[in-house]
Amino acid sequence: METIIVQPVTELFPQVTDPIFGNLILSAICAALPLVLLFVLLGVFRVKAHKAALASLLLSIVLAIVGWQMPVGQALSAAAAGAFYGLFPILWILVNALWIYKLTVATPWFEVLGRTIRSITNDLRILAILIAFCFGALLESLAGFGAPVAISAAMLMAAGMKPLKSALVSLLANTAPVAFGAMAAPIIALNGVTGIPVQELSQMAGRQTPFIAILVPLILVFMVDGKRGLKQTWPVALVAGFVFGLSQFVTANFFAVELTDVVAAVATVAAVLIMLKFWQPREIIGVTDVESSDDLSAGAPGTGGSAPVLAGHTGTAPAAPAPETGTTAVLEKTARPPAGQVFMSVAPYLIIMAIFSVAQIPAIKAWLSTVGSVTFPWPGLDVVNSAGDPVPAQTFKLDHIKATGTLLMLSGIVTMALYRMSIRQGLATYWQTLVQLRWTIVTVTSVLSLSFVMNLSGQTNSLGVALATTGVFFAVLSPVIGWLGVALTGSDTSSNSLFGQLQVSAATETGLSPTLMAAANSSAGVLGKMLSVQNLAVAAAAVGMAGEESTLFRKLIGWSLSLLVLITVLIVLQSTPVLGWMVP
Repeated sequence: METIIVQPVTELFPQVTDPIFGNLILSAICAALPLVLLFVLLGVFRVKAHKAALASLLLSIVLAIVGWQMPVGQALSAAAAGAFYGLFPILWILVNALWIYKLTVATPWFEVLGRTIRSITNDLRILAILIAFCFGALLESLAGFGAPVAISAAMLMAAGMKPLKSALVSLLANTAPVAFGAMAAPIIALNGVTGIPVQELSQMAGRQTPFIAILVPLILVFMVDGKRGLKQTWPVALVAGFVFGLSQFVTANFFAVELTDVVAAVATVAAVLIMLKFWQPREIIGVTDVESSDDLSAGAPGTGGSAPVLAGHTGTAPAAPAPETGTTAVLEKTARPPAGQVFMSVAPYLIIMAIFSVAQIPAIKAWLSTVGSVTFPWPGLDVVNSAGDPVPAQTFKLDHIKATGTLLMLSGIVTMALYRMSIRQGLATYWQTLVQLRWTIVTVTSVLSLSFVMNLSGQTNSLGVALATTGVFFAVLSPVIGWLGVALTGSDTSSNSLFGQLQVSAATETGLSPTLMAAANSSAGVLGKMLSVQNLAVAAAAVGMAGEESTLFRKLIGWSLSLLVLITVLIVLQSTPVLGWMVP
Protein backbone atom coordinates (compact mmCIF):
# COMPACT_ATOMS: atom_id res chain seq x y z
CA MET A 1 0.00 0.00 0.00
CA GLU A 2 1.00 3.63 -0.42
CA THR A 3 3.57 4.93 2.07
CA ILE A 4 2.63 8.07 4.01
CA ILE A 5 5.29 10.08 5.82
CA VAL A 6 4.19 12.32 8.67
CA GLN A 7 6.28 15.42 9.44
CA PRO A 8 6.40 17.46 12.68
CA VAL A 9 3.83 20.25 12.84
CA THR A 10 5.10 23.72 11.92
CA GLU A 11 3.67 27.03 13.12
CA LEU A 12 0.45 27.71 11.21
CA PHE A 13 0.59 30.41 8.54
CA PRO A 14 -2.82 31.74 7.40
CA GLN A 15 -2.89 33.46 4.01
CA VAL A 16 -4.27 37.00 3.82
CA THR A 17 -5.84 38.36 0.65
CA ASP A 18 -5.18 42.08 1.26
CA PRO A 19 -2.06 42.35 3.45
CA ILE A 20 -0.78 45.66 2.00
CA PHE A 21 -2.55 48.32 4.09
CA GLY A 22 -5.72 46.24 3.91
CA ASN A 23 -6.20 47.22 0.25
CA LEU A 24 -6.91 44.46 -2.30
CA ILE A 25 -5.87 46.45 -5.39
CA LEU A 26 -2.60 47.59 -3.82
CA SER A 27 -1.92 44.04 -2.64
CA ALA A 28 -2.58 42.70 -6.14
CA ILE A 29 -0.21 45.27 -7.68
CA CYS A 30 2.54 44.23 -5.25
CA ALA A 31 1.82 40.56 -5.92
CA ALA A 32 2.24 41.16 -9.64
CA LEU A 33 5.69 42.76 -9.24
CA PRO A 34 7.70 39.49 -9.51
CA LEU A 35 5.84 38.65 -12.72
CA VAL A 36 6.27 42.15 -14.10
CA LEU A 37 9.98 41.97 -13.32
CA LEU A 38 10.23 38.61 -15.08
CA PHE A 39 8.45 39.87 -18.19
CA VAL A 40 10.38 43.14 -18.35
CA LEU A 41 13.74 41.41 -17.95
CA LEU A 42 12.84 38.84 -20.62
CA GLY A 43 10.96 40.98 -23.11
CA VAL A 44 12.53 44.42 -22.78
CA PHE A 45 16.08 43.94 -21.55
CA ARG A 46 16.54 40.47 -23.14
CA VAL A 47 18.06 39.09 -19.94
CA LYS A 48 18.79 35.36 -19.99
CA ALA A 49 15.79 33.36 -18.79
CA HIS A 50 17.57 31.77 -15.82
CA LYS A 51 18.82 35.13 -14.56
CA ALA A 52 15.39 36.73 -14.95
CA ALA A 53 13.75 33.83 -13.10
CA LEU A 54 16.25 34.00 -10.22
CA ALA A 55 15.75 37.77 -9.85
CA SER A 56 11.97 37.36 -9.81
CA LEU A 57 12.23 34.53 -7.28
CA LEU A 58 14.28 36.72 -4.94
CA LEU A 59 11.73 39.53 -5.18
CA SER A 60 8.82 37.17 -4.49
CA ILE A 61 10.56 35.82 -1.37
CA VAL A 62 11.12 39.37 -0.08
CA LEU A 63 7.48 40.27 -0.73
CA ALA A 64 6.27 37.06 0.94
CA ILE A 65 8.24 37.84 4.10
CA VAL A 66 7.75 41.61 4.28
CA GLY A 67 4.37 42.10 2.64
CA TRP A 68 2.47 38.87 3.32
CA GLN A 69 4.15 38.26 6.69
CA MET A 70 5.15 34.71 5.82
CA PRO A 71 7.74 33.34 8.29
CA VAL A 72 11.24 33.33 6.80
CA GLY A 73 11.60 29.59 7.28
CA GLN A 74 8.35 28.84 5.50
CA ALA A 75 9.17 31.22 2.63
CA LEU A 76 12.51 29.48 2.05
CA SER A 77 10.86 26.07 2.47
CA ALA A 78 8.27 27.03 -0.17
CA ALA A 79 11.08 27.95 -2.57
CA ALA A 80 12.80 24.61 -1.88
CA ALA A 81 9.51 22.76 -2.45
CA GLY A 82 9.14 24.43 -5.83
CA ALA A 83 12.70 23.60 -6.82
CA PHE A 84 12.15 19.96 -5.82
CA TYR A 85 8.97 19.77 -7.88
CA GLY A 86 10.86 21.32 -10.79
CA LEU A 87 13.44 18.56 -10.54
CA PHE A 88 10.98 15.77 -9.96
CA PRO A 89 8.85 15.09 -11.87
CA ILE A 90 9.21 17.95 -14.41
CA LEU A 91 12.94 17.89 -15.21
CA TRP A 92 13.08 14.15 -14.60
CA ILE A 93 10.74 13.90 -17.60
CA LEU A 94 12.54 16.47 -19.75
CA VAL A 95 16.04 15.11 -19.18
CA ASN A 96 15.13 11.50 -19.91
CA ALA A 97 12.99 12.45 -22.90
CA LEU A 98 15.79 14.48 -24.47
CA TRP A 99 18.26 11.69 -23.60
CA ILE A 100 16.26 9.21 -25.71
CA TYR A 101 16.20 11.65 -28.60
CA LYS A 102 19.98 12.15 -28.36
CA LEU A 103 20.47 8.38 -28.28
CA THR A 104 18.69 8.13 -31.64
CA VAL A 105 20.70 11.00 -33.13
CA ALA A 106 23.92 9.23 -32.08
CA THR A 107 23.03 6.30 -34.35
CA PRO A 108 22.51 6.03 -38.14
CA TRP A 109 18.85 5.25 -37.55
CA PHE A 110 17.87 8.89 -37.17
CA GLU A 111 19.00 9.59 -40.72
CA VAL A 112 17.07 6.50 -41.84
CA LEU A 113 13.97 8.01 -40.27
CA GLY A 114 14.54 11.22 -42.20
CA ARG A 115 15.03 9.33 -45.47
CA THR A 116 11.88 7.33 -44.82
CA ILE A 117 9.84 10.51 -44.49
CA ARG A 118 11.42 12.13 -47.56
CA SER A 119 10.84 9.00 -49.64
CA ILE A 120 7.09 9.43 -49.36
CA THR A 121 6.72 12.49 -51.60
CA ASN A 122 8.58 15.37 -53.24
CA ASP A 123 5.74 17.79 -52.51
CA LEU A 124 6.88 20.41 -50.03
CA ARG A 125 3.34 21.07 -48.86
CA ILE A 126 2.84 17.46 -47.81
CA LEU A 127 6.36 17.30 -46.39
CA ALA A 128 5.47 20.33 -44.25
CA ILE A 129 2.66 18.25 -42.74
CA LEU A 130 4.74 15.09 -42.31
CA ILE A 131 7.93 16.72 -41.05
CA ALA A 132 6.88 19.87 -39.18
CA PHE A 133 3.44 18.75 -37.98
CA CYS A 134 3.74 14.97 -37.46
CA PHE A 135 7.42 14.34 -36.81
CA GLY A 136 7.69 17.65 -34.97
CA ALA A 137 4.87 16.52 -32.66
CA LEU A 138 6.71 13.26 -32.03
CA LEU A 139 9.84 15.20 -31.06
CA GLU A 140 7.76 17.55 -28.89
CA SER A 141 6.38 14.56 -27.02
CA LEU A 142 9.93 13.59 -26.08
CA ALA A 143 12.25 16.56 -26.17
CA GLY A 144 10.47 19.90 -26.45
CA PHE A 145 12.41 23.08 -25.56
CA GLY A 146 13.09 24.02 -29.18
CA ALA A 147 14.31 20.62 -30.43
CA PRO A 148 11.24 19.98 -32.65
CA VAL A 149 11.56 23.41 -34.28
CA ALA A 150 15.29 23.12 -34.92
CA ILE A 151 15.15 19.59 -36.35
CA SER A 152 12.01 20.16 -38.43
CA ALA A 153 13.44 23.32 -39.96
CA ALA A 154 16.69 21.58 -40.87
CA MET A 155 14.84 18.65 -42.47
CA LEU A 156 12.57 20.97 -44.47
CA MET A 157 15.60 22.83 -45.81
CA ALA A 158 17.15 19.50 -46.79
CA ALA A 159 13.95 18.77 -48.72
CA GLY A 160 14.32 22.02 -50.69
CA MET A 161 12.38 24.63 -48.73
CA LYS A 162 13.76 28.14 -48.31
CA PRO A 163 15.36 28.85 -44.88
CA LEU A 164 12.92 31.56 -43.78
CA LYS A 165 9.89 29.54 -44.76
CA SER A 166 11.32 26.42 -43.08
CA ALA A 167 11.57 28.36 -39.84
CA LEU A 168 8.06 29.82 -40.13
CA VAL A 169 6.46 26.46 -40.90
CA SER A 170 8.29 24.71 -38.05
CA LEU A 171 7.37 27.40 -35.52
CA LEU A 172 3.68 27.40 -36.40
CA ALA A 173 3.46 23.59 -36.55
CA ASN A 174 4.87 23.41 -33.03
CA THR A 175 1.67 24.85 -31.51
CA ALA A 176 -0.58 21.78 -31.77
CA PRO A 177 1.35 19.34 -29.50
CA VAL A 178 2.79 21.70 -26.86
CA ALA A 179 0.05 21.33 -24.21
CA PHE A 180 0.90 17.62 -23.95
CA GLY A 181 4.60 17.95 -24.81
CA ALA A 182 7.51 16.32 -22.98
CA MET A 183 5.28 13.48 -21.81
CA ALA A 184 2.57 15.89 -20.59
CA ALA A 185 4.95 17.94 -18.42
CA PRO A 186 2.73 21.09 -18.71
CA ILE A 187 -0.35 19.21 -17.46
CA ILE A 188 1.62 17.57 -14.66
CA ALA A 189 3.00 20.97 -13.60
CA LEU A 190 -0.53 22.38 -13.64
CA ASN A 191 -1.64 19.58 -11.33
CA GLY A 192 1.26 20.31 -8.99
CA VAL A 193 0.37 23.96 -8.41
CA THR A 194 -3.44 23.68 -8.48
CA GLY A 195 -4.16 20.32 -6.88
CA ILE A 196 -6.70 19.54 -9.62
CA PRO A 197 -6.38 15.84 -10.64
CA VAL A 198 -4.16 15.22 -13.66
CA GLN A 199 -6.86 13.22 -15.44
CA GLU A 200 -9.38 16.04 -15.04
CA LEU A 201 -6.96 18.61 -16.47
CA SER A 202 -6.00 16.20 -19.26
CA GLN A 203 -9.63 15.67 -20.22
CA MET A 204 -10.34 19.40 -20.34
CA ALA A 205 -7.25 20.24 -22.40
CA GLY A 206 -8.10 17.30 -24.66
CA ARG A 207 -11.41 19.00 -25.39
CA GLN A 208 -9.75 22.28 -26.39
CA THR A 209 -6.49 21.65 -28.27
CA PRO A 210 -8.02 19.42 -31.01
CA PHE A 211 -9.84 22.43 -32.43
CA ILE A 212 -6.47 24.11 -33.01
CA ALA A 213 -4.90 20.91 -34.32
CA ILE A 214 -7.52 20.66 -37.08
CA LEU A 215 -6.58 24.11 -38.39
CA VAL A 216 -2.79 23.95 -38.19
CA PRO A 217 -2.12 21.69 -41.24
CA LEU A 218 -4.44 23.85 -43.35
CA ILE A 219 -2.47 26.93 -42.31
CA LEU A 220 0.80 25.14 -43.08
CA VAL A 221 -0.10 24.31 -46.69
CA PHE A 222 -1.33 27.88 -47.16
CA MET A 223 1.93 29.16 -45.71
CA VAL A 224 3.95 27.02 -48.11
CA ASP A 225 1.97 27.62 -51.32
CA GLY A 226 -0.74 30.21 -50.70
CA LYS A 227 -4.24 29.74 -52.08
CA ARG A 228 -3.08 27.18 -54.62
CA GLY A 229 -1.60 25.03 -51.87
CA LEU A 230 -4.83 25.19 -49.89
CA LYS A 231 -6.90 24.38 -52.97
CA GLN A 232 -4.77 21.43 -54.08
CA THR A 233 -3.86 19.83 -50.75
CA TRP A 234 -6.73 20.64 -48.40
CA PRO A 235 -7.94 16.99 -48.34
CA VAL A 236 -4.71 15.63 -46.86
CA ALA A 237 -4.33 18.66 -44.59
CA LEU A 238 -7.84 18.19 -43.26
CA VAL A 239 -7.30 14.46 -42.69
CA ALA A 240 -4.03 15.16 -40.85
CA GLY A 241 -5.62 17.78 -38.60
CA PHE A 242 -8.72 15.70 -37.92
CA VAL A 243 -6.80 12.52 -37.07
CA PHE A 244 -4.34 14.42 -34.87
CA GLY A 245 -7.12 16.22 -33.00
CA LEU A 246 -9.22 13.08 -32.59
CA SER A 247 -6.18 11.15 -31.32
CA GLN A 248 -5.43 13.90 -28.81
CA PHE A 249 -9.03 13.83 -27.58
CA VAL A 250 -9.21 10.03 -27.23
CA THR A 251 -5.78 9.58 -25.63
CA ALA A 252 -6.09 12.51 -23.22
CA ASN A 253 -9.60 11.52 -22.14
CA PHE A 254 -9.52 7.72 -22.09
CA PHE A 255 -5.94 6.48 -22.17
CA ALA A 256 -2.69 7.95 -20.82
CA VAL A 257 -2.06 11.69 -20.83
CA GLU A 258 1.69 11.13 -21.18
CA LEU A 259 1.21 9.38 -24.54
CA THR A 260 -1.16 11.95 -26.06
CA ASP A 261 1.29 13.45 -28.55
CA VAL A 262 3.02 10.15 -29.32
CA VAL A 263 -0.26 8.49 -30.28
CA ALA A 264 -1.47 11.56 -32.18
CA ALA A 265 1.75 11.88 -34.20
CA VAL A 266 1.99 8.18 -35.09
CA ALA A 267 -1.72 7.95 -35.97
CA THR A 268 -1.49 11.03 -38.19
CA VAL A 269 1.56 9.75 -40.06
CA ALA A 270 -0.25 6.46 -40.68
CA ALA A 271 -3.38 8.25 -41.88
CA VAL A 272 -1.43 10.49 -44.27
CA LEU A 273 0.57 7.56 -45.68
CA ILE A 274 -2.58 5.54 -46.27
CA MET A 275 -4.29 8.50 -47.95
CA LEU A 276 -1.32 9.12 -50.25
CA LYS A 277 -1.71 5.59 -51.62
CA PHE A 278 -5.11 6.54 -53.01
CA TRP A 279 -4.80 10.29 -53.50
CA GLN A 280 -2.14 12.70 -54.76
CA PRO A 281 -2.24 16.47 -55.33
CA ARG A 282 -2.76 17.60 -58.92
CA GLU A 283 0.85 18.79 -59.19
CA ILE A 284 3.99 18.37 -57.15
CA ILE A 285 5.36 21.60 -55.68
CA GLY A 286 9.06 21.25 -55.03
CA VAL A 287 10.77 24.37 -56.42
CA THR A 288 11.49 27.34 -54.19
CA ASP A 289 14.34 28.97 -56.13
CA VAL A 290 12.04 31.47 -57.82
CA GLU A 291 10.67 32.68 -54.50
CA SER A 292 11.84 36.14 -53.61
CA SER A 293 12.34 37.06 -50.01
CA ASP A 294 9.48 39.57 -50.40
CA ASP A 295 7.04 36.72 -51.04
CA LEU A 296 7.67 35.05 -47.70
CA SER A 297 4.98 36.77 -45.67
CA ALA A 298 3.01 33.52 -45.99
CA GLY A 299 -0.17 35.51 -46.12
CA ALA A 300 -0.36 35.78 -42.34
CA PRO A 301 -3.42 37.73 -41.22
CA GLY A 302 -2.54 41.21 -40.14
CA THR A 303 0.84 41.30 -41.89
CA GLY A 304 -0.37 42.87 -45.09
CA GLY A 305 1.77 40.52 -47.17
CA SER A 306 0.65 38.44 -50.10
CA ALA A 307 0.71 34.69 -50.19
CA PRO A 308 3.88 33.21 -51.72
CA VAL A 309 3.91 31.85 -55.24
CA LEU A 310 5.94 28.74 -55.95
CA ALA A 311 6.87 27.28 -59.30
CA GLY A 312 5.10 23.94 -59.50
CA HIS A 313 5.54 20.97 -61.76
CA THR A 314 5.26 17.22 -61.73
CA GLY A 315 8.37 15.24 -61.01
CA THR A 316 11.76 15.99 -59.53
CA ALA A 317 12.45 19.52 -58.34
CA PRO A 318 15.71 21.40 -57.78
CA ALA A 319 16.28 22.34 -54.20
CA ALA A 320 16.76 25.78 -52.75
CA PRO A 321 20.29 27.18 -52.69
CA ALA A 322 22.14 25.77 -49.74
CA PRO A 323 22.57 28.57 -47.20
CA GLU A 324 26.22 27.72 -46.61
CA THR A 325 27.42 27.71 -50.23
CA GLY A 326 24.72 29.35 -52.31
CA THR A 327 24.81 26.45 -54.81
CA THR A 328 21.75 24.72 -56.20
CA ALA A 329 21.36 20.96 -55.85
CA VAL A 330 18.94 18.62 -57.59
CA LEU A 331 16.27 17.27 -55.28
CA GLU A 332 15.90 13.59 -56.11
CA LYS A 333 13.12 11.57 -54.57
CA THR A 334 14.75 9.62 -51.76
CA ALA A 335 14.66 5.85 -52.06
CA ARG A 336 12.66 4.25 -49.26
CA PRO A 337 14.86 2.23 -46.88
CA PRO A 338 14.16 -1.50 -46.41
CA ALA A 339 11.37 -2.41 -43.98
CA GLY A 340 13.82 -3.64 -41.36
CA GLN A 341 15.65 -0.33 -41.33
CA VAL A 342 12.40 1.59 -41.14
CA PHE A 343 11.41 -0.48 -38.10
CA MET A 344 14.73 0.21 -36.39
CA SER A 345 14.39 3.95 -37.05
CA VAL A 346 11.00 4.15 -35.32
CA ALA A 347 11.81 1.58 -32.64
CA PRO A 348 12.44 4.08 -29.79
CA TYR A 349 8.95 5.52 -30.22
CA LEU A 350 7.39 2.06 -30.40
CA ILE A 351 9.29 1.09 -27.23
CA ILE A 352 7.96 4.14 -25.40
CA MET A 353 4.40 3.39 -26.45
CA ALA A 354 4.76 -0.25 -25.42
CA ILE A 355 6.23 0.48 -21.98
CA PHE A 356 3.68 3.19 -21.18
CA SER A 357 0.87 0.95 -22.40
CA VAL A 358 1.99 -1.92 -20.17
CA ALA A 359 2.24 0.49 -17.23
CA GLN A 360 -1.44 1.37 -17.74
CA ILE A 361 -2.65 -2.24 -17.36
CA PRO A 362 -4.79 -2.09 -14.18
CA ALA A 363 -2.96 -4.85 -12.30
CA ILE A 364 0.50 -3.49 -13.15
CA LYS A 365 -0.59 0.10 -12.49
CA ALA A 366 -1.90 -0.90 -9.05
CA TRP A 367 1.32 -2.80 -8.29
CA LEU A 368 3.50 0.15 -9.31
CA SER A 369 1.40 2.47 -7.11
CA THR A 370 1.80 0.07 -4.19
CA VAL A 371 5.57 -0.35 -4.35
CA GLY A 372 6.55 3.02 -5.75
CA SER A 373 4.48 5.80 -4.24
CA VAL A 374 5.27 7.98 -1.24
CA THR A 375 3.01 10.79 -0.01
CA PHE A 376 4.39 13.36 2.41
CA PRO A 377 3.86 16.96 3.53
CA TRP A 378 6.80 19.16 2.61
CA PRO A 379 8.82 19.84 5.78
CA GLY A 380 8.64 23.33 7.24
CA LEU A 381 5.28 24.24 5.72
CA ASP A 382 1.86 24.60 7.35
CA VAL A 383 -0.23 26.96 5.22
CA VAL A 384 -3.99 27.46 5.14
CA ASN A 385 -5.97 29.69 2.81
CA SER A 386 -8.41 32.40 3.87
CA ALA A 387 -11.11 29.75 4.38
CA GLY A 388 -8.87 27.79 6.76
CA ASP A 389 -8.26 24.90 4.34
CA PRO A 390 -4.74 23.51 3.78
CA VAL A 391 -3.15 24.69 0.52
CA PRO A 392 -2.67 21.63 -1.78
CA ALA A 393 0.80 22.63 -3.05
CA GLN A 394 2.45 21.70 0.27
CA THR A 395 1.65 17.98 -0.02
CA PHE A 396 3.76 15.83 -2.34
CA LYS A 397 3.07 12.46 -3.90
CA LEU A 398 6.32 10.97 -5.15
CA ASP A 399 5.74 8.21 -7.71
CA HIS A 400 9.39 7.33 -8.03
CA ILE A 401 8.93 4.00 -9.86
CA LYS A 402 5.85 4.60 -12.01
CA ALA A 403 6.82 8.22 -12.72
CA THR A 404 6.84 9.30 -16.36
CA GLY A 405 10.54 10.12 -16.19
CA THR A 406 11.37 6.68 -14.78
CA LEU A 407 9.41 4.93 -17.54
CA LEU A 408 11.25 7.09 -20.07
CA MET A 409 14.60 6.09 -18.56
CA LEU A 410 13.56 2.43 -18.87
CA SER A 411 12.62 3.11 -22.50
CA GLY A 412 16.06 4.61 -23.07
CA ILE A 413 17.78 1.57 -21.58
CA VAL A 414 15.77 -0.75 -23.85
CA THR A 415 16.64 1.48 -26.81
CA MET A 416 20.33 1.22 -25.91
CA ALA A 417 20.06 -2.57 -25.84
CA LEU A 418 18.27 -2.67 -29.19
CA TYR A 419 20.83 -0.35 -30.79
CA ARG A 420 23.68 -2.24 -29.08
CA MET A 421 25.02 0.88 -27.46
CA SER A 422 27.52 0.48 -24.64
CA ILE A 423 26.79 1.63 -21.10
CA ARG A 424 29.66 4.07 -21.44
CA GLN A 425 28.13 5.63 -24.55
CA GLY A 426 24.73 5.83 -22.88
CA LEU A 427 26.18 7.55 -19.80
CA ALA A 428 28.20 9.93 -21.96
CA THR A 429 25.04 10.86 -23.87
CA TYR A 430 23.18 11.37 -20.59
CA TRP A 431 25.92 13.71 -19.38
CA GLN A 432 25.76 15.64 -22.66
CA THR A 433 22.02 15.98 -22.13
CA LEU A 434 22.53 17.41 -18.64
CA VAL A 435 25.13 19.85 -19.92
CA GLN A 436 22.85 20.96 -22.75
CA LEU A 437 19.98 21.52 -20.31
CA ARG A 438 22.03 23.09 -17.51
CA TRP A 439 20.51 26.57 -17.85
CA THR A 440 17.10 25.11 -18.57
CA ILE A 441 17.39 23.24 -15.27
CA VAL A 442 18.17 26.50 -13.45
CA THR A 443 15.30 28.27 -15.23
CA VAL A 444 12.69 25.60 -14.56
CA THR A 445 13.60 25.14 -10.89
CA SER A 446 13.64 28.92 -10.38
CA VAL A 447 10.27 29.41 -12.08
CA LEU A 448 8.74 26.56 -10.05
CA SER A 449 10.22 28.03 -6.87
CA LEU A 450 8.74 31.41 -7.81
CA SER A 451 5.32 29.87 -8.40
CA PHE A 452 5.37 27.95 -5.10
CA VAL A 453 6.42 31.02 -3.10
CA MET A 454 3.68 33.10 -4.73
CA ASN A 455 1.07 30.37 -4.29
CA LEU A 456 1.90 29.46 -0.69
CA SER A 457 2.45 33.01 0.57
CA GLY A 458 -0.89 34.13 -0.84
CA GLN A 459 0.42 36.46 -3.55
CA THR A 460 -1.24 34.44 -6.31
CA ASN A 461 -4.51 34.38 -4.39
CA SER A 462 -4.44 38.18 -4.01
CA LEU A 463 -3.98 38.51 -7.79
CA GLY A 464 -6.73 36.01 -8.46
CA VAL A 465 -9.24 37.69 -6.18
CA ALA A 466 -8.48 41.07 -7.77
CA LEU A 467 -8.92 39.67 -11.28
CA ALA A 468 -12.15 38.07 -10.13
CA THR A 469 -13.63 41.54 -9.77
CA THR A 470 -13.95 41.48 -13.56
CA GLY A 471 -16.71 38.89 -13.08
CA VAL A 472 -17.53 36.52 -15.91
CA PHE A 473 -15.31 38.62 -18.22
CA PHE A 474 -12.44 36.65 -16.66
CA ALA A 475 -13.33 33.86 -19.10
CA VAL A 476 -11.96 36.18 -21.80
CA LEU A 477 -8.89 37.19 -19.80
CA SER A 478 -7.94 33.63 -18.84
CA PRO A 479 -6.69 32.47 -22.29
CA VAL A 480 -4.87 35.78 -22.81
CA ILE A 481 -3.00 35.29 -19.52
CA GLY A 482 -1.86 31.84 -20.64
CA TRP A 483 -0.84 33.17 -24.06
CA LEU A 484 1.22 35.96 -22.51
CA GLY A 485 2.83 33.53 -20.08
CA VAL A 486 4.15 31.24 -22.81
CA ALA A 487 5.08 34.10 -25.16
CA LEU A 488 7.25 35.62 -22.45
CA THR A 489 8.66 32.52 -20.73
CA GLY A 490 8.86 30.29 -23.81
CA SER A 491 7.39 27.34 -21.92
CA ASP A 492 3.86 26.07 -21.37
CA THR A 493 5.18 24.28 -18.29
CA SER A 494 6.56 27.51 -16.83
CA SER A 495 3.39 29.44 -17.67
CA ASN A 496 1.23 26.81 -15.99
CA SER A 497 3.45 26.89 -12.93
CA LEU A 498 3.24 30.67 -12.71
CA PHE A 499 -0.43 31.20 -13.49
CA GLY A 500 -2.17 27.91 -12.76
CA GLN A 501 -3.15 28.78 -9.20
CA LEU A 502 -4.04 32.35 -10.21
CA GLN A 503 -6.49 30.95 -12.77
CA VAL A 504 -8.04 28.68 -10.15
CA SER A 505 -8.33 31.45 -7.55
CA ALA A 506 -10.01 33.82 -9.99
CA ALA A 507 -12.31 31.10 -11.32
CA THR A 508 -13.43 30.16 -7.81
CA GLU A 509 -14.23 33.78 -6.99
CA THR A 510 -16.22 34.34 -10.20
CA GLY A 511 -18.11 31.06 -10.14
CA LEU A 512 -16.35 29.72 -13.24
CA SER A 513 -14.99 26.19 -13.47
CA PRO A 514 -11.45 26.03 -11.97
CA THR A 515 -10.69 23.05 -14.23
CA LEU A 516 -11.77 24.98 -17.33
CA MET A 517 -9.73 28.07 -16.48
CA ALA A 518 -6.64 26.09 -15.48
CA ALA A 519 -6.74 24.08 -18.72
CA ALA A 520 -7.35 27.30 -20.67
CA ASN A 521 -4.03 28.61 -19.39
CA SER A 522 -2.30 25.66 -21.04
CA SER A 523 -4.38 25.27 -24.21
CA ALA A 524 -4.33 28.96 -25.12
CA GLY A 525 -0.76 29.32 -23.93
CA VAL A 526 0.58 27.09 -26.70
CA LEU A 527 -0.34 29.76 -29.25
CA GLY A 528 2.21 32.10 -27.71
CA LYS A 529 5.10 29.69 -28.13
CA MET A 530 5.72 30.59 -31.78
CA LEU A 531 6.42 34.17 -30.61
CA SER A 532 8.61 33.40 -27.59
CA VAL A 533 12.12 34.80 -27.79
CA GLN A 534 13.66 31.43 -27.01
CA ASN A 535 11.80 29.59 -29.76
CA LEU A 536 12.41 32.33 -32.33
CA ALA A 537 16.13 32.22 -31.54
CA VAL A 538 16.23 28.42 -31.92
CA ALA A 539 14.44 28.58 -35.28
CA ALA A 540 16.61 31.41 -36.60
CA ALA A 541 19.81 29.62 -35.59
CA ALA A 542 18.63 26.33 -37.10
CA VAL A 543 18.22 27.86 -40.59
CA GLY A 544 21.30 30.07 -40.50
CA MET A 545 19.42 33.32 -39.90
CA ALA A 546 20.62 34.31 -36.44
CA GLY A 547 19.62 37.88 -35.67
CA GLU A 548 16.47 37.73 -37.84
CA GLU A 549 14.13 36.82 -34.97
CA SER A 550 12.17 40.05 -35.42
CA THR A 551 11.37 39.04 -39.02
CA LEU A 552 9.95 35.73 -37.85
CA PHE A 553 7.99 37.52 -35.13
CA ARG A 554 6.34 39.93 -37.58
CA LYS A 555 5.31 37.14 -39.95
CA LEU A 556 3.84 34.95 -37.20
CA ILE A 557 2.09 37.37 -34.87
CA GLY A 558 -0.98 37.56 -37.11
CA TRP A 559 -1.43 33.79 -37.03
CA SER A 560 -0.82 33.64 -33.29
CA LEU A 561 -3.40 36.32 -32.49
CA SER A 562 -5.97 34.90 -34.91
CA LEU A 563 -5.76 31.44 -33.35
CA LEU A 564 -5.87 33.00 -29.87
CA VAL A 565 -9.16 34.69 -30.75
CA LEU A 566 -10.61 31.37 -31.94
CA ILE A 567 -9.66 29.41 -28.83
CA THR A 568 -10.82 32.27 -26.59
CA VAL A 569 -14.25 32.07 -28.22
CA LEU A 570 -14.27 28.32 -27.60
CA ILE A 571 -13.29 28.74 -23.94
CA VAL A 572 -15.87 31.47 -23.38
CA LEU A 573 -18.55 29.20 -24.85
CA GLN A 574 -17.35 26.35 -22.63
CA SER A 575 -17.90 28.64 -19.64
CA THR A 576 -21.56 29.05 -20.64
CA PRO A 577 -24.44 26.57 -21.02
CA VAL A 578 -23.78 26.53 -24.79
CA LEU A 579 -20.69 24.29 -24.47
CA GLY A 580 -20.61 23.85 -20.70
CA TRP A 581 -21.32 20.14 -21.17
CA MET A 582 -17.72 19.75 -22.39
CA VAL A 583 -16.30 20.54 -18.93
CA PRO A 584 -15.55 17.33 -16.97
